[in-house]
Amino acid sequence: MGSLRVTLCAIAALGAVAVTPAAYAADGGVSVSPSSPRPGGDIALRLSGCARQTATAVSTAFAADARLTAAADGTLVGGSRIRATLTEGTYDVRVACGGTSRTGAVTVVGQGARPAAPVPADGGGTAHAAAVDARAAGPGTAHTVTGLVLAGVAATAVALRSARRRREPR
Repeated sequence: MGSLRVTLCAIAALGAVAVTPAAYAADGGVSVSPSSPRPGGDIALRLSGCARQTATAVSTAFAADARLTAAADGTLVGGSRIRATLTEGTYDVRVACGGTSRTGAVTVVGQGARPAAPVPADGGGTAHAAAVDARAAGPGTAHTVTGLVLAGVAATAVALRSARRRREPR
């Protein structure tokens, strides 16, 4: 029974890894969200693979340097604001982690690329278009893998329960 539990834990762990979106660069680089903000917009920063509890992210795109602090999952997280006077372009983001430097990038888009003011709550004509686009896209790979992992876990649980009931005296 012990090896079965280990197997189930391994399957669950692999499933979790498979459906987790790739938020970080393969080398543990800096992740910026959204990756294409507009001038004056707020951004969130994440850094994985750094053993430090704090770090500072710097970029010419930032209004002020971003202080990153340790999160529960071991990553460093923080935020900053894009300078309101910034022009379109891609800007480097650098974080010093101990003796190494990690890098990422933020691509600032122009004011016309995103709405500068809130959209009315009814959505106007764009609400229907967004709903149609979302339905047309359908479930992706992550949804498929999640479904397969959940189906496998459910089938294993049913098989274990059935096997346990067969062994119990009546």
